[in-house]
Amino acid sequence: MSQKFDVVVIGAGPGGYVAAIRAAQLGLKTACIEKYQGKEGKTALGGTCLNVGCIPSKALLDSSYKFHEAHESFKVHGISTGEVAMDVPTMVARKDQIVKNLTGGVAGLMKANGVTVFEGHGKLLSGKQVEVTGLDGNTQVLGAESVILASGSKPVDIPPAPVDQKIIVDSTGALDFQSVPKKLGVIGAGVIGLELGSVWARLGAEVTVLEAMDKFLPAADEQISKEAFKVLSKQGLNILLGARVTGSEVKGDEVTVNFTNAEGEQQQTFDKLIVAVGRRPVTTDLLAADAGVDMDERGFIFVDDQCATSVPGVYAIGDVVRGAMLAHKASEEGVMVAERIAGHKSQMNYDLVPSVIYTHPEIAWVGKTEQALKSEGVEINVGTFPFAASGRAMAANDTAGLVKVIADAKTDRVLGVHVMGPAAAELVQQGAIGMEFGTSAEDLGMMVFSHPTMSEALHEAALAVNGHAIHIANRKKR
Repeated sequence: MSQKFDVVVIGAGPGGYVAAIRAAQLGLKTACIEKYQGKEGKTALGGTCLNVGCIPSKALLDSSYKFHEAHESFKVHGISTGEVAMDVPTMVARKDQIVKNLTGGVAGLMKANGVTVFEGHGKLLSGKQVEVTGLDGNTQVLGAESVILASGSKPVDIPPAPVDQKIIVDSTGALDFQSVPKKLGVIGAGVIGLELGSVWARLGAEVTVLEAMDKFLPAADEQISKEAFKVLSKQGLNILLGARVTGSEVKGDEVTVNFTNAEGEQQQTFDKLIVAVGRRPVTTDLLAADAGVDMDERGFIFVDDQCATSVPGVYAIGDVVRGAMLAHKASEEGVMVAERIAGHKSQMNYDLVPSVIYTHPEIAWVGKTEQALKSEGVEINVGTFPFAASGRAMAANDTAGLVKVIADAKTDRVLGVHVMGPAAAELVQQGAIGMEFGTSAEDLGMMVFSHPTMSEALHEAALAVNGHAIHIANRKKR
């Protein structure tokens, strides 16, 4: 007799484990299946984000930035330290400990909420049956009223640079270097490539980023991405646009990369090469042939706005479905689906999912870009405020970047907030909260912001939309 559950979730990443916890909170008997094993050979919950993605990369970004500050910026504050050195293995071990604490934390939350965790591979059969193949190879079948597919994504491999996790690594391998490479190549100038490139550049690596597209960060607002390109290049990231990798050859402890750009055929040699060209959904052996769930040719599962698949009672969330591959998007989809299974009329607002790149300064945005609004023919007013004019940013010696607020010219409703600068992620979130409640630029301008704070830059940018900024000269209204 197979075990019966109200909800079975396949995958315990930021989509799956959140969906399972929320379903259990709502009184549903819930199981969650996870096969990933961490460094110690034990099942580790939390998915890519927690184990080899968002969290470990932030730990390295913060460690490397502290080193960079001590090395480069302490003098301006009058602090002398003598020779500053970085012990890479200690930095990596600290990262591993943070991951261990948090994966253990997720396991504790599952237990506290009464979620049954199965270790192994989950596969959807017909009739909402789920087969679990344990780590020992034994199988059992779980029955479910509802199933949530949350199997996540993995890095894309490219034939010209096959990953060996020694010289040519993916984003996972780049988190575990035990020393600073002298010359580091990065294929892909997306979020992952820029973040990991930044970590090792701060510690002294000579970093070249090869990006096949001619545009830098096309998803971001153009004004922000131009500024980001300028600032990151100044920091030592050599970003080559329109550079298409055609092949690579590993010889001993080096790899030679061939690529073409506007100047023709090029070649560079690196000690390490990080391949960060995007991610693809993990749907291998996830669905039995007769499961009935529709997928596209790239392996994404078709869902509607509420994440329901083509099979009634089966849902899919996170990186295996349309939309941005972001942990917070997956989590909110998980909450929405759990609540809908429990009979609530939940809906997620896909228009206001923030994006963040954790370089320093951070790059973050929510809502629409200026180029998107113009192409839609929307009349807009734009306000910007540079951190160079912020007293708080000056005090922190952190004045690169700007805040940009875009509002509808007719209604004054805020349609986008774009930031590059200190605490960009937090400032964009303030914008997102306002936008969720339909804020106008005038509303943001009328609020009292404490002084001196980074947040004031958002206040001033909102005032600048209508030509009312105080601490910067306003553009004349045409």
